Amino acid sequence: MTRRFIDLSITLCNDVISDPPFLRPEITYQTHAETVGEMEHFFPGITAEQTPDGAGFAAAEWVKLTTHNGTHLDAPWHFHPTMDGGKRAITIDEVPLEWCFQNGVKLDFRHFPDGYVVTAQDVEDELKRIGHELQPLDIVLINTAAGGALGRPDFVNVGCGMGYEATMYLTSRGVRVTGTDAWSWDAPFSYTAEKVKETGDTSLIWEGHKAGRDIGYCHLEKLHNLEALPPHGFTVSCFPHKIKGASAGWTRAVAIIEDAA
Repeated sequence: MTRRFIDLSITLCNDVISDPPFLRPEITYQTHAETVGEMEHFFPGITAEQTPDGAGFAAAEWVKLTTHNGTHLDAPWHFHPTMDGGKRAITIDEVPLEWCFQNGVKLDFRHFPDGYVVTAQDVEDELKRIGHELQPLDIVLINTAAGGALGRPDFVNVGCGMGYEATMYLTSRGVRVTGTDAWSWDAPFSYTAEKVKETGDTSLIWEGHKAGRDIGYCHLEKLHNLEALPPHGFTVSCFPHKIKGASAGWTRAVAIIEDAA
């Protein structure tokens, strides 16, 4: 048996567009020589030339982020204050670890146009096409057109989104972690805003996220490389960073495939 690991995470960096301008991460890099002043705290009087290799102290980085930068797992608390019929919504440090290491399923919705809202029927049809029956705790990943748009100025406006009924279709069958390679689990805001303006129906805002009021669940956003996955037959590992009381946590999402030798 041969084990393969497929990285499903984007790289946090200053140069690749993965968020709107006001939400983008900021990373400041320090070289070994630039941290000599910090070394003074631990080793007073030691100069860079006196360090074992003469290179200085240590390379380091200062990072300014939100918990929703990069590939991350959203907790139910992000969607709404309550879940499961009025219970307090759990935060990222309370997400059961067993939710985050389970069999994976990929639904290929790359053919849907930008802004399309996926329905329960779309999910059922795709599951039938790939020959998979959902099991409780399956991690369901949605491959959209946004997967190929990372870094483009219009990235946040690319791809389809999961609607309320599609989300409830999954969670009512025991799914507790889902994911998308788009900026958001829902359709891009630019398209939703137009629909709300035309109809006056504000229930369309974040309808997929808000399904978490009825059944608590988590979703991964800004996944990458879903095209490399088969429809099923792999395991997903997506343990989030443990941040007390937070609405999300960064994760190095990985798919694990066991191949026969």
